[in-house]
Amino acid sequence: MEPMLSTADLPPPPVHVAIIMDGNGRWAKARGLPRTAGHKRGAEAVRRTVEAAREMGVSYLTLYAFSSENWKRPAGEVTDLMGLLRLYLRNEVNNLHKNGIRLKVIGDRNRLGADIVRLIEDSEAKTAGNTALTLLLALSYGGRQEIVEAARSLARDVAEGRISPDSIDEESINARLTTAGVPDPDLIIRTSGEQRISNFLLWQGAYAELVFQDTLWPDFGRNELEAAIRDFHGRDRRFGTAR
Repeated sequence: MEPMLSTADLPPPPVHVAIIMDGNGRWAKARGLPRTAGHKRGAEAVRRTVEAAREMGVSYLTLYAFSSENWKRPAGEVTDLMGLLRLYLRNEVNNLHKNGIRLKVIGDRNRLGADIVRLIEDSEAKTAGNTALTLLLALSYGGRQEIVEAARSLARDVAEGRISPDSIDEESINARLTTAGVPDPDLIIRTSGEQRISNFLLWQGAYAELVFQDTLWPDFGRNELEAAIRDFHGRDRRFGTAR
């Protein structure tokens, strides 16, 4: 692991960093602990990473906390994850607010418990005016489903005569996504050594730089974030144009 640098030693951070937080279960298994222990340590990594991103000047941080496919996990594990989510929303929002962090949740809220939805709405309202960092939590989120919902919304408007099919363009699709108003991610990080996107920000990540790290999510922190950003700054970003 490389030594931690001061913020002044680092190049300007990407505007939007997104992270696929992977490896909680493997972290716990390697230590002979239940998966719940890995998820709890993963929540601590969230706290460290949010703090580091704010200090480094990242404007948007998106964390893939619970995918639409995660509902297929054993019922007990899903219940534990929802319990951790409740604790996070109850206990961390005041800290986020104190540090000027805005919270925004993206994903399908229809599958979440009514009390969780209320906590989300209250947390979003409380932090809405904050500008130091926007933290997006992707909960019950799937990139394909998000695009499907945007297409349905546009199709309804066409069917009802509000817009013409020929007027549909990338911007009109962007406006129907749960990330409307948020710049596309510049950098997507995946932990645990896996090298796939797993239905995360499929539309928005079209030109994101991808960094895959072997670190399991519960061990992730400022050093790993800095390493990914250094990797990002070593890339030649051409956005499909010729060199």
